[in-house]
Formats: sequence, structure tokens, C-alpha cells
Amino acid sequence: DEYRIILKDSGLAVVFLGATFVYPILYSSIYRNETVRDMPIAVVDASQTARSRELSRRLDATPDLKVIYRFNNLEETKDAFYRNKIHGVVYIPNDFDQKINRNEQATVSIYCDMSSFLYYRTMMLGSNFSILETGRDVNIERLDAAGITGRTAEVSLSPFRYEKNILFNEPMGFASFLMPVVLVLVIHQTLFFGITMLTGSLRKERLGVIDPQMRQRGKFFPTIFGKTLCYFTLYMVICAYVLLAIPRFFQLPHIGNPMDIIRFFTPFLLAVIFFSMLVSVFIRNRETALVIFPFFSLILLFLSGFSWPQSNISWFWKTFGMLFPSTFGIQGYLKINSMGAELSQVKFEYVALWIQTAVYFLATITIYRIQMRTTDK
Repeated sequence: DEYRIILKDSGLAVVFLGATFVYPILYSSIYRNETVRDMPIAVVDASQTARSRELSRRLDATPDLKVIYRFNNLEETKDAFYRNKIHGVVYIPNDFDQKINRNEQATVSIYCDMSSFLYYRTMMLGSNFSILETGRDVNIERLDAAGITGRTAEVSLSPFRYEKNILFNEPMGFASFLMPVVLVLVIHQTLFFGITMLTGSLRKERLGVIDPQMRQRGKFFPTIFGKTLCYFTLYMVICAYVLLAIPRFFQLPHIGNPMDIIRFFTPFLLAVIFFSMLVSVFIRNRETALVIFPFFSLILLFLSGFSWPQSNISWFWKTFGMLFPSTFGIQGYLKINSMGAELSQVKFEYVALWIQTAVYFLATITIYRIQMRTTDK
């Protein structure tokens, strides 16, 4: 019966089937480029020397930046900056070469568009690399002038070497950082939205929030288990598509064991189902679910702790976040899928989801019983 209701109601079919199919592809396609390349910038070269022109060429040669304008002063850059034709400006002062020749420290000013963090990161990566390389050339010239050459000069410039190892997201891609979180949230929110929409429809049709079958003798628990089984089996297939197929197709992180992911999301789906059934009792109409859906999406996104370290989140918000299965689901999925953890290494999140499942199951049964007694009177 539950499958038939979902397929007959176009709104529910769109949420359960359409949204879970389209959203992962849509979001993954939008962020597929991962990083910003050839970001347009401007250079103001007030020095006009061979060394300043070399720095300007190096900025343009990086894969991150592309110098499309060369202005005479900072005032001329404002129009291009405000029109979003450029997202950064590098200013080389007129005393740039003179200070270097006098063995003084020269200053290069960097102005960056902070309307997007990706612009800032790209600007700083590209400009810092170019400035460091230019500084290295200056040091080599000074060592040569002092008669220090060859291996001795190389060791003097770099007395020690370091290796940079970026774990789990080596290209520092934005999609690899964001999409695993979004995929889990799509599953959580569509399941929650669909169940609350269905309850809202029952109230709109004046059938009450309790399925009429539950009022029949001996049908209370079978009906709850039947509804749960319907949502669970449907979303197990959706989980395989969203969490296993999509990351592989779009080359997102997917180093975790698929069986560990499926086992981890078993209590996650059950917790979301019972949580949604519990909240749906308080949904007065179908439109209420539509309002709650976008309102809580952003809140759950930030409470998951992916964009801001959980160690820096206040105890109140961390406790509040523990009420939602998405918080543990996102943390566990990131550890398994993106970091290669085993199920035993996400024991805290796994056990927490089972606890949520038990608590929300008991709460759902209790509130359904109360609701039935209230409507009978």
C-alpha cells in the first residue's frame, strides 16, 4: 500500500524518486571542475623594471592565475574589479627593484576578492608561489655576487627540505570537500520531506495523522513495520546509487569499503525513518513540510561539522546537532568513504545511530498511541 501511495502521488514520486536521482547529478556536475583555474587578475607594475616584469610573467604562467589587465595605478583597477572582470590585483611599487638592489626588503601588495573563499585561496596560492620563486632568484644573484655557487648556494637557500602530503583530498578540490556531505544530506532530507508530506496529505484529506489500518485490531505494529520496510528497501537502493555510484562516476573520493558503507547506513536509514515519522505527527498540512525542508537543510549542513571544526562549536549546538541522524551520518560517511576508515573505526557514530533508531522508534510508537487515544475521544 505504501509503495502504491508513493507512485500514485506525483509530489511524493518527485521527492522520493526524482529528487534523489537528479540532485546528486546536478550538484556533482556544477562542482565538477573542483578548483578555480586561470582566475582573471590585474597587475599594477609601478616599477617597470626587468625584475617586476618577470614577476608579472610568472603570475600569468601559474595554472591558477591569468593576467588579463595591466594598469598604471590602483585607481584604474576599480572599474574592472567592481564589474567582476577580475578577482584580484597585484601591486608592484615603484621602489620594488631599488630596495632589492640595496639589499632591503621589498613589498608586493595583493588585493583579493573575498566574495568567494575559492577566489582568495586561488589568488594566494598563485601569487605566493610566484613571489617565492622571484625571491629565490634574487637570493641566488646575491650568493653569486658573494662568490657562493653550485651545491653550496643551493644548501644555503634551502637548509632543509620538506615534503607536503595532503591527505584524502590531494588536489584540494571543492567538490571532493563538499559533495560527500551533500549526498548524505540529500538522502536525509528527501526521506524526511517525503514522509512528512505524506502525513500532511492525510491531514488535508481529514483522515488524521494515523493510518486507518493502525486502528484495526492487531494491525498497529504490522502497519508501522510495513511502512518502515517500504521506506528502508526503497532507500537502500537509493543509497547504493547516491553513495556508491555517483562518487565513482564523478571521480569523487570513494576509497571506503562499499559493504562498510551499506552496513553503516542501515541504522542511519532506520533512524531517519523513525525520526521523520515522529516529527510528521506535528505536521498540520502538506505545505508545512515544504517550509521545514529548506529551513533545516542549511542548519543540518553546518551542524555536521564539515565546514567548521566540531571542537570549535559550542556545546549547545553540538548537543542540538546530536538530535539529527544527519550529524552522525555525515561524519561516519566522510571517515569511511573519504578517509578509508573501517566500520570499527566509526564505532561512535555507528552506535549513536542505533541509539537514535531505538529512541525514535519508541517515541514514534508512544506518540502514535497518544494520537489514537486523543482522536478516539
